[in-house]
Amino acid sequence: MTDEQRPARAQKAARRPWPWIWMYHAVGDPADDPYGITVAPDRLDRQLRALRARGLRGVSVTSLLRAHARGRAAGLVGLTFDDGYADFTRSALPLLRRHGCTATLFVLPGRLGGANDWDPEGPRRPLVTADQIRAAAAQGTEIGSHGLFHRDLTVLTDAQLRDETVRSRDLLHDITGRPPAGFCYPYGTADRRAAEAVRAAGYAYACAITPGPAAGPYALPRTHISQADRRARLAVKYLRHRMRPAPGLLPVAVPPAALEASR
Repeated sequence: MTDEQRPARAQKAARRPWPWIWMYHAVGDPADDPYGITVAPDRLDRQLRALRARGLRGVSVTSLLRAHARGRAAGLVGLTFDDGYADFTRSALPLLRRHGCTATLFVLPGRLGGANDWDPEGPRRPLVTADQIRAAAAQGTEIGSHGLFHRDLTVLTDAQLRDETVRSRDLLHDITGRPPAGFCYPYGTADRRAAEAVRAAGYAYACAITPGPAAGPYALPRTHISQADRRARLAVKYLRHRMRPAPGLLPVAVPPAALEASR
């Protein structure tokens, strides 16, 4: 591509709607869940089946952004799983394979093999180990950072912020053999300072829930998917997603080399 062609392509890509990204957490029994973040395996199975029935395929965020930058993301949906629960490898991964999908798993390298102690109401759920992370990556799962200990980045000191972004990235590099391209903000909270720290740490993108003040490639919005979501609710959520304003410089700001490095 020539220098003259790049600005025109970037402007055209900037007018495309936000890539659609689904947000999951735990996959298990939703009965004991005060936060509403658990989806039963059979419901996940049905949701993925509904996705495929609409001619869509779930992929990792890196794959989605790469396709979006090339104008080829129309049939793709990003699938993300936050917190790094161990049930991902046991319950979610087999279903993803069954439906020909992949996903991004955001993990906490400071809590490997631990539990979700940041949730005051419980229930306690085991988190992935380093071996489970490597096993998931070997089966095509993109591994991203969810920070080091699941702390709200907007209230941390500069040193703590570096730990959550830089140190977590280094630890995941050691585990998987490659630096993660993506970051996910704990609690979905991000401000400009947090987004800049994520960018400076070397990540190519970051996922939030709503764009907020850090809108762009370092605060990608996502759609929360729950146990209650059947075909009709998913259709409504898709329409809401389509109403979001264009993401601006998303394809320009995500470094292509960083995306390719995460393949």
